[in-house]
Amino acid sequence: MKKPLEALAHRYHYSLVVLKELVKTDFKLRYQGSFLGIAWSVIKPLMLFGIMYAVFVRFLHFTDGTPQYPVVLLMGNCLWQFFAEATGIGLRSIVDRGDILRKIHFPNYIIVVSASCGALISLGINLLVIVVFAIVNGAQFSWRVFLLPFNLIELYALALGCALILATLYVHFRDIQHIWEVISQVLFYATPIIYPLSMVKGNYPVISKLMLMSPIAQTFQDARHNLVDPVNVQTIWSQIGNPFICLIPYALTIVLLIIGVHVFRKHSRKFAEIM
Repeated sequence: MKKPLEALAHRYHYSLVVLKELVKTDFKLRYQGSFLGIAWSVIKPLMLFGIMYAVFVRFLHFTDGTPQYPVVLLMGNCLWQFFAEATGIGLRSIVDRGDILRKIHFPNYIIVVSASCGALISLGINLLVIVVFAIVNGAQFSWRVFLLPFNLIELYALALGCALILATLYVHFRDIQHIWEVISQVLFYATPIIYPLSMVKGNYPVISKLMLMSPIAQTFQDARHNLVDPVNVQTIWSQIGNPFICLIPYALTIVLLIIGVHVFRKHSRKFAEIM
């Protein structure tokens, strides 16, 4: 057992070193010249949360009827920021790093993975803020907290699969960035982030079930359910009785990641020539 692990570590040692350096460089450059620096990774989602809370909770009275809804709203915002950042930066990553690809030989997928890892670091920082915020709001944590890493792995796999496909398309078609911006807005409003799923369920029960077929909505609801409120936050498992239907968004995530890896590997050899 030890020898196969050593062989595997030796095989990917160079790739891991390159990935580590790219992640460090990207994270430093992101806040270079900024007075607050890395603090913006926490301040920005908190500012967006403040605006959403004032508009949708205080003014429009969006709520699921529980005192933990502000935490649910904050977590949804942070999870979306991760997905949007991982896919948005991942989309441009190959083209932005074209000079490196032409000078240094290493697996091209590392560039896309490094972009998503940078977003993952920001999410990790934000999750610490969410936990503190949840404690202040009196959230009662349960054993389901230990399921949260699986939700984050699924969300990362989903974002990485999208980023690999988008990065490949962007090399050939620059218009894909503008198309993805529109699609992202549609996904944002089609996902229960700024409004509770219970609001949709009350008026349109069938639509609420269809929304949970989306891996994004399913992952967000599962993560909120496991960390913040396992009683009131509704998930696909509480909405749909058929377990085979409940597995659809999980299967879609795996399929999307497999397609992303396949498409990227198929076209990655010609990236340097095209750019």
